[in-house]
Amino acid sequence: MDLLNLLWLFLIISSLVPLFRQKIIEADRLRLMRTIETKRGSRVIALIHRQESMSFLGFPVARYIDIQDSEQVLRAIKLTDPKLPIDIILHTPGGLVLAAEQIANALARHEGKVTVMVPHYAMSGGTMIALAADEILMDENAVLGPVDPQIGNFPAASILQVVAEKDRNRIDDETLILADISRKAIEQVKATIRRIASAHYPAEKAEFLAEELATGKWTHDYPITVDEARQLGLNVKTELPEEIYQLMNLYPQTQQRRPSVEYIPLPYPARPALPARKTKSE
Repeated sequence: MDLLNLLWLFLIISSLVPLFRQKIIEADRLRLMRTIETKRGSRVIALIHRQESMSFLGFPVARYIDIQDSEQVLRAIKLTDPKLPIDIILHTPGGLVLAAEQIANALARHEGKVTVMVPHYAMSGGTMIALAADEILMDENAVLGPVDPQIGNFPAASILQVVAEKDRNRIDDETLILADISRKAIEQVKATIRRIASAHYPAEKAEFLAEELATGKWTHDYPITVDEARQLGLNVKTELPEEIYQLMNLYPQTQQRRPSVEYIPLPYPARPALPARKTKSE
């Protein structure tokens, strides 16, 4: 076999190995999800967004909540008996408002208990989905986020603030148009939160959540901790099943040339001690 054939063989193997590895990981995910379903008596839906490298060239693919996600989640809910509990695992920076609203509306209408599990973070649209749950299970260090709408590169609330503070005669037409869109977007998101949250919370609490989360009280990336979520009145608990962390390990981030975090992947019930040194007399 000459050098050229060896090169072609190497390229073929290099292109197939990541595919085989991905198929093995996907099979492991399904087995673990089935284990969680059997243990909890529920339908498990994972909405987990990572940057995954799918080809041997190593190009990462950024993920967020999109229409394809909403279509798949809606199909999963449709295939679930109305009285069967649903456990949805969320790990997402957010995404399209339309897609998040569709998922949240479908979960809010589900007759069986809906539990949202957040191992690390569920920001923006992820938080909107969490509001549709009967119960939110979070890691002690996990966070949610505000759901205030963003218009282009700017928060809708900030656009309205500029228009309110600046002389109207010195504001260009485009900014005024953006302000009109911002006003409508905030009202629409508030109405959505009220509708979704009212399925599990009193009307006054739903109104409070809409005002706190959709009006730009915080920056869009502000992390709402477990304690703050409870202060908002959300039904948050921290008894996250151990299998959720195991499942997250099956959604690896894109491998870098040098790992930025390293540790021995074993539980430490106590502080590890170094072995005693032997002296020469021993």
